Amino acid sequence: MTLEEFLQIGRTVVIGAHRLETGEILHFARKYDPQLFHTDEEAARKSVLGGLCASGWHTCALWMKYNVAAGFGEAEWQGEGPAPIFGPSPGFRDLRWLKPAYAGDTLTFARQSIGFRPLTSRPGWYVLNGLATADNQEGERVMSFESAVLFHHARHEEKAQSPS
Repeated sequence: MTLEEFLQIGRTVVIGAHRLETGEILHFARKYDPQLFHTDEEAARKSVLGGLCASGWHTCALWMKYNVAAGFGEAEWQGEGPAPIFGPSPGFRDLRWLKPAYAGDTLTFARQSIGFRPLTSRPGWYVLNGLATADNQEGERVMSFESAVLFHHARHEEKAQSPS
């Protein structure tokens, strides 16, 4: 198994699905994003959005919940050396909330690993870049962003430090 195969470069992987319920939308929004179209059903119906919808930050938090739970299958690693160890994220780019996610919608969360590159300042460490998405039950994209996560792969560190 190569690192590219393990990271599933170029393949879209569904990491979970979640039905948005009114109570959870209200709870999250009251705590983290108290705008009327997230916290008041009547005001939301009268708003430009036309109904109670989840905060965009709520959709991002749900994506992360399912992403962490899905992992990368470290237990299934069959390549040389130990499995890659995932670390922190150096950030994300191009976050887009494309459509409202309403109470009653079921969101399907996915990720696609686009590629990875070594960190020149840290032997054995890499940045994995990807695309994170959430689509509603109609197949309409409601959220996307470009993700990044650091990972360490000791076998590659040994090769990088070996004299040629």
